Order: sequence, then C-alpha cells, then structure tokens
Amino acid sequence: MDFYIGMIIPLPYFSPVGTLPCDGRELSVQNYQALFSLLGFRYGGNGTTTFCLPNLRGCEPHPGIQYVIVTDGIYPPRD
Repeated sequence: MDFYIGMIIPLPYFSPVGTLPCDGRELSVQNYQALFSLLGFRYGGNGTTTFCLPNLRGCEPHPGIQYVIVTDGIYPPRD
C-alpha cells in the first residue's frame, strides 16, 4: 500500500521504514524537504533550518498503538 508524505496513521508498537513517530521531535529541513514543504513551522522549529513533527504522545487510542507520520512516500497532489 502506498502512503502520502505527511499522512498520520496509527500503528502498533513500532515505526516502519519511511515513517517517524509523532513525538514532537525536531528535524532538519535539509534532510526532510518534502515533509517540511507540507508542514512548515506549524509545530515548531528554529524558523530556518529545523522544524518539528506534531506531538501526539498521550493521544493514542489504545495501549501499544502509536501515531506515525509518513516521511517517504508519494508527494500529495496540490490541486
């Protein structure tokens, strides 16, 4: 199954390749340019070289489930 970059999906226990946990971590704009183009500085960052993922810790629907964001996938169409 193909996923769009920036999609947030619930998964059990781990983050597969091409995703990161939605834990508020700070990422390099240079290393995640496609994701940054979608999120911008909406969730934080230093305003120039880093941005943050949404922090959804504590919002899990069930123990053992975590939200992850797709970092490597299909770039969503912009119509």
